[in-house]
Amino acid sequence: MSKKDLNEIAKIEKAIKEKYGKEAIQNPKGNWDKEKEDKYLENLKAFHERNLREKRTEEAQGFLLNIRKMQEHTNRTCPVCSSYSFSEKDDLYMTKFNCCFDCYVQYVAGREERWNSGWRPNN
Repeated sequence: MSKKDLNEIAKIEKAIKEKYGKEAIQNPKGNWDKEKEDKYLENLKAFHERNLREKRTEEAQGFLLNIRKMQEHTNRTCPVCSSYSFSEKDDLYMTKFNCCFDCYVQYVAGREERWNSGWRPNN
């Protein structure tokens, strides 16, 4: 780094300090200690456990879906249009109606009885 670059950095740091305060330019690890680290890790673990409990069962489109079971047996290829998808929305409709979201909109929506009785499009 040249001396000109260091002067430019110092000038920028000074402007940031004047506008936002000393805390804005200090090293983030400056006030970090073992106690704060332990508390952070404890909160992070609690957050992930809470998130996992909430994701196990979610409500979507008026019916409950067990996310774990859906992920175990999810087929990524739609049997109606043969499209391949990684979309969670497609997973949802694949589990409930055995088709992707696009096929649901085109063939199933409003005609669930006919679909559940076994009707499928010819193409």
